[in-house]
Amino acid sequence: MTRPAALLTLLIFVLFSAPAMANGLADRPRAVIKQQMVPDEAITVVVRDVATGESLVEMNAGTPRTPASVIKLVPTWAALDILGPAYTWKTTAWADAPVTNGVLKGNLYLKGGGDPLLTIERWWRFVTDLRQTGLRVIEGDIVVDDALFAPPDARPGDFDGRPHRTYNVLPYALLVNLQSSEFIVRPGESGQQVDVVVDPMPANLKVENRIKPVAARCAGRNRAFSIHHPADDPLRVVVSGTVSVSCPPQTSRQVILRPAEYAYGTFRQLWEQQGGTIGGGLQRAPTPAEAKQLLSQESLTLAEIVRVTNKFSSNVMARTLVLTLAAEKGAVPATSVAGEAVIAEWLKTRGLDFPELVIANGSGLSREARISGDSLARFLQTAWKSRFAPEFLATLPLGGLDGTLRKRFARIKDPSRIRMKTGTLNGVSSIAGYVTGDSGRTYAVAIMINNEGAQYGPGDAVQGAVIEWVLGQ
Repeated sequence: MTRPAALLTLLIFVLFSAPAMANGLADRPRAVIKQQMVPDEAITVVVRDVATGESLVEMNAGTPRTPASVIKLVPTWAALDILGPAYTWKTTAWADAPVTNGVLKGNLYLKGGGDPLLTIERWWRFVTDLRQTGLRVIEGDIVVDDALFAPPDARPGDFDGRPHRTYNVLPYALLVNLQSSEFIVRPGESGQQVDVVVDPMPANLKVENRIKPVAARCAGRNRAFSIHHPADDPLRVVVSGTVSVSCPPQTSRQVILRPAEYAYGTFRQLWEQQGGTIGGGLQRAPTPAEAKQLLSQESLTLAEIVRVTNKFSSNVMARTLVLTLAAEKGAVPATSVAGEAVIAEWLKTRGLDFPELVIANGSGLSREARISGDSLARFLQTAWKSRFAPEFLATLPLGGLDGTLRKRFARIKDPSRIRMKTGTLNGVSSIAGYVTGDSGRTYAVAIMINNEGAQYGPGDAVQGAVIEWVLGQ
């Protein structure tokens, strides 16, 4: 081949190859993007070696995107690095009068310390330990002190109009059992009625069973029930529908009451079950300075809390982390704005200045939250080399094994090489974390798609194609 001909061949190769390889994206992922009819401008893909910083893919890396729950990576690592994995929250009980012969001639204050996972089992332990102090009779009121966090600037149903879904629970300083109970609809013992059981059942909750039992096959309309929360009576719940007496038990988890009412109602129920008595009712007020502490209960450690937060994408727990960071810096009552400022300042100390970053409430259940793929990848690279990297890595769902990735990547050989946080909203499908390739090298991977219908399949398809390619590296 003559020199001019060779140069012409090289020029043609470069011209035709450049568009396809300009961002490093391989043929297979690019074909899937085309197949899913997702425009390039709606996709961010960044793949970088965590050890060397070498970049394999840079597609719209600087474009700010709505990340959905992927943003939880930021407050979870921030909390680990600032507070340490052994940090705990404390829930305490206080008396404003002496306890004599097991009788408190005054009020009992239940002071919330922001425990993000105060389950009914741990609440039962709290009540039991309080009884074991010798306290038996509370002549006054139960006073809930939830002043650590400022009142939320939103309502539970603001995001999607579903205030009784657990993913919409808002953070409170004394949040018991995520403010939710299981409603179990099951055949009665006589075989002629359908019962409604609530577990746990707050003492102040009124449940109206309006279910119509029918002797018919358990199918279609004969197994449907609904749970109604009357706006004019927040202490009442109505369960209605038509259910066959042959239906097996059905369950529905619902957020009920208000946080203080739920804490009080479940406390009273457990207290009375253990032989204690309460003379008064519910109040909300700060704990007096002169009150005497009767009990302090520690939460699970922060390392355990952030593991649940990321593995199962808990919105309220992520929100609580943001508020806790604010409270620990002295901003009480704590707000999300103050918590976001703490995180932004902390990022700068780690050499991470993300001008486009909007953490919002920290959960990703927000249309205001923003981050770019470049920032996410830099964040992941820095976290990989941090002092608490093992604890942070342990919070991420493992492909094909647990958390939000339990049912994904099952056909891939050894999908546990994938440690990633997912995020989904209407028009948003995101994933970010770490992928270890066949070479043994680990890559920080950030994939965000902001496009109509992305959550219905195109997002998973594009993410799967990119991640499978990275696994082969």
